[in-house]
Amino acid sequence: MPEHDGFLAAMPGYLASAGMLMTKLVSLFPHNDGAQLPTHQALIVAFDPDTGEPAALLDGTAITAARTAACSALSARLLAREDASVLAVLGTGVQARSHARAICRVRPIRQIRVAGRDPAKAAALAEELSSVLDADVQAAGSYAEALDRADIAAATTHAVEPVIRRPWLTPGVHITSVGYNPAGREIDDATVAGALVCVESRQAALAPPPVGSNDLLMPIRDGLITADHVHAELGELIAGSKPGRTSPDQVTLYKSVGVAVQDAAATALVIAAAREQSIGEEITLQ
Repeated sequence: MPEHDGFLAAMPGYLASAGMLMTKLVSLFPHNDGAQLPTHQALIVAFDPDTGEPAALLDGTAITAARTAACSALSARLLAREDASVLAVLGTGVQARSHARAICRVRPIRQIRVAGRDPAKAAALAEELSSVLDADVQAAGSYAEALDRADIAAATTHAVEPVIRRPWLTPGVHITSVGYNPAGREIDDATVAGALVCVESRQAALAPPPVGSNDLLMPIRDGLITADHVHAELGELIAGSKPGRTSPDQVTLYKSVGVAVQDAAATALVIAAAREQSIGEEITLQ
């Protein structure tokens, strides 16, 4: 949809271990921020893996927010310092909210700084989070201010120019980056080149546009790094086949582009919980 800088994507997935066959239809309309609508909106349809019969229709927007933040929290559990207590949240949308909640579950976060393009939205989000999280939550005047002495940085923007820049970072920070803009990126070259870089999937992160990550593809294109600079996938860190952080001062970076298997796993959990609690509405397709 070039007139809106938007697109509609299909993300089909099959997770045999969970018995989940599904597809997500997700729209990305980056200008929705000004219309008070989410930039990402989605539906998920689950199918019976034995017959192909449609089995469930779910709110993909909520599931996407939860599973994306959960994977960022997993990266923090695997890569952030154990004593990480200061979190910088860059962005003020759905993912900013979900990331603040999720990361507080895996590290002893005592202070959260929120920064965004709109100071009023940053202040409103800080007030909202302070009412639900056991942390001192403040709005920062700039991205640089939010990142100053932060132990973990969660970038959740649609930035064209990087919102995370190497001079703004504290040694030992762990960065999670989930933002997407086909015309830009969230992380500058110096940060990517100097960090231990991890992804959920090399194939997805390094795929040609519009699927892959500009944060990695641009410095590869410019000869600053090679594809081998991607140190590990999260699964390799979990399995122990690749090491994680090697020193307290090492900068670590988790770059996410989202993969359908995450949606499949999350969908399986939601459907199982809904059936157990008798939540949802049975419908007949005519």
